[in-house]
Amino acid sequence: MFLYVLLCCVGVVHCYGNGLVSSVCGSMTPNHGSNSAQTSTAPFTVTADNTTFKEGDQITVLLNSQPGDQFEGFMLQARQVGSTTSIGTFNVADSNAQLLSCDGAASRVVSHKSNTKKSVIQAKWTAPTSGQLSDIEFRATFVKTASTFWVGVKSSTLAYTGTSATAAPTVPSNPDCGKTKVCFSHPSSCDPTANTGCYFMAVQTSSNQSKMRIEMFGQAEGYVAIGFSDDQEMGNDDIYICGKDSSGNLQVQHAISTGKTAPTILSLGNVTDIKTTLMNGNTINCSFTSRNAISTRSRATSTSEYYLMIAAGPSNSQGNIQIHTNKYVSSTKANLQDPSQVVTSAEEFPAIVKAHGCLMLISWMTTGSIGMLIARYLKGVAKDHGCCGKDFWFMAHVSLMALSVTATAIAFILVFSYARDWSGGAHPVLGCLVMILSLIQPIAAAFRCEPNHERRFVFNWAHSFIALAIKGLAVAAIFTGLALFEEYEEDGWMLKVMGGFVAWEALIYVLQDLNLRAKKKGLLVFGW
Repeated sequence: MFLYVLLCCVGVVHCYGNGLVSSVCGSMTPNHGSNSAQTSTAPFTVTADNTTFKEGDQITVLLNSQPGDQFEGFMLQARQVGSTTSIGTFNVADSNAQLLSCDGAASRVVSHKSNTKKSVIQAKWTAPTSGQLSDIEFRATFVKTASTFWVGVKSSTLAYTGTSATAAPTVPSNPDCGKTKVCFSHPSSCDPTANTGCYFMAVQTSSNQSKMRIEMFGQAEGYVAIGFSDDQEMGNDDIYICGKDSSGNLQVQHAISTGKTAPTILSLGNVTDIKTTLMNGNTINCSFTSRNAISTRSRATSTSEYYLMIAAGPSNSQGNIQIHTNKYVSSTKANLQDPSQVVTSAEEFPAIVKAHGCLMLISWMTTGSIGMLIARYLKGVAKDHGCCGKDFWFMAHVSLMALSVTATAIAFILVFSYARDWSGGAHPVLGCLVMILSLIQPIAAAFRCEPNHERRFVFNWAHSFIALAIKGLAVAAIFTGLALFEEYEEDGWMLKVMGGFVAWEALIYVLQDLNLRAKKKGLLVFGW
């Protein structure tokens, strides 16, 4: 049994012993269990026989080891500087090497055939004959042993000297929007050629949507990302990111969002003709052609209509994106095959939703709270004085609570008339419970028995318990509602202020209750 387990482990460690490594061509990282890449200088080099190239040129590439060192496995690619996509094609005559597909194209990668020791590998790389080309570099992964390997060992940069434009791509503009491109921007219809504060994306698709030309533009310290979604919330969205890598160069990445956590980076797939430019250190512009199918991991039947998203934010020193500081979502789904439509940005929270929140805050953090305080602690104020045979405290309590219930009902109707659906999550559940109990409370009070009735204590306890339940549920509903707003704020100040307010109100209740108990014992504390 021990020998069997040992052999199984060996099989896992050397799972790429045959060199079939296409599945990791994006990351170039071997799948060797828990082992990670070395950070020291590699004892292996990648060299090219030229320092420049143009369309169709052939470049000889050598992988060499230092004296006394050998490598068992390797992976070689050519990439444009700042890109994560392989480019060009290879030819090999070495019996220890083989050609593999990468990013949907054949012969993009050279890899080992077996884990025999090697000191030198030679391959010929042929540059593309068309497309937007720029400076390139060769990158290689070297595996010395299963636990010792180096990832992304680079050659010197080869400067592009061909006829294709090497300058940064021009900033995308609006003339083709509504004609051949589906465009989305914030502010709506802004022109990125004239307004650097414009966040812009454009998609031009082929008739069968097998190919898309995507452009994105915006200001950010780290990245600009665009997404295709089945709804207006983040999660299960197909994303393309144009952001700074650890060297400060722009790169294009493909990802799938997972909600409120960092998106999962995928292999770039069949993405070509990448153009990037960084202006003034924070104005990011990328364009590329994608033949990847849009995948939102949903059951949606449509394959051409999606909500469009733009997000921008900072990146850390390793080039990993951080939480976005700007996010814009289209107000309706966009048909990617219908450029004539006008795609506008949705308000993050329309006025009707803000009105709902304001009414709930007024109801249960102001009028409701004051009404409860009066009923519990201020019955003795102006006792036997009132109106229509009722004490002033009772009239004030009933008026304030009636105002709270009315405002709650209006807020409830407003948000449901806007959403016209069940949004899901804890917030609507809590809101419905508050509304139901708020209606039960005055109805039960209308049928209460006389104050001197022997069963009056049942009503008193039920009335107090329901009031306490409404208050607790309302506070929870307000917190969950503010949390929805805080998705678009970085510092979370609303939740902090609300937390402070609730703590202050709780302190008032505690002090008043202590004072009430002291009065019943014939004492007076805190000067009340």
